Amino acid sequence: MLSLLYQEGPSTEGIFRRSGSAKTCKELKEKLDSGAEVDLACESIFVTASLFKDFLRNIPGSILSSQLCDKWVSVMDQGNNEEKIKSIQRLIEQLPRANVVLLRYLFGVLHGIEMRSEENQMNAFNLAICIAPSLLWPPVSSTPDIESEFTKKISSLVQFLTENCCRIFGEEINSLFGEI
Repeated sequence: MLSLLYQEGPSTEGIFRRSGSAKTCKELKEKLDSGAEVDLACESIFVTASLFKDFLRNIPGSILSSQLCDKWVSVMDQGNNEEKIKSIQRLIEQLPRANVVLLRYLFGVLHGIEMRSEENQMNAFNLAICIAPSLLWPPVSSTPDIESEFTKKISSLVQFLTENCCRIFGEEINSLFGEI
């Protein structure tokens, strides 16, 4: 999925913003969940993006870990960019290895899309609005006002992560997918 998004996302206007066919997504999700072979290259890239966001939303406790929710939310209240980056790196060290690997590839994709935002209309802000709700959610439900404020803070964090991913994850993030 990520490989397809890396290849096609940067040249696709509105990637992650536009939804794939709900019927197709449901059918493919059922096939994937059953372990059946699925060729996503034959599907719309919007279906792949929708399936990937659904996958992220179904990671127990979220990819950024709901246990660290308060710490993630407070990152953007810290001083300068260097302090934010160091705090983010410390939080990443507390995540399970599988989550860290997936985050690196995810932000490699987002960075590639952002680099061609004039073509695809998906700058770091737009990507964050679309992806943030799939990356972290509060451990307990709350009022709509509090949830709205939470979503804004997480979107700001995801925008910062996208804009600074090379400094956070290392320059090799640009070559994670090799020569595709």
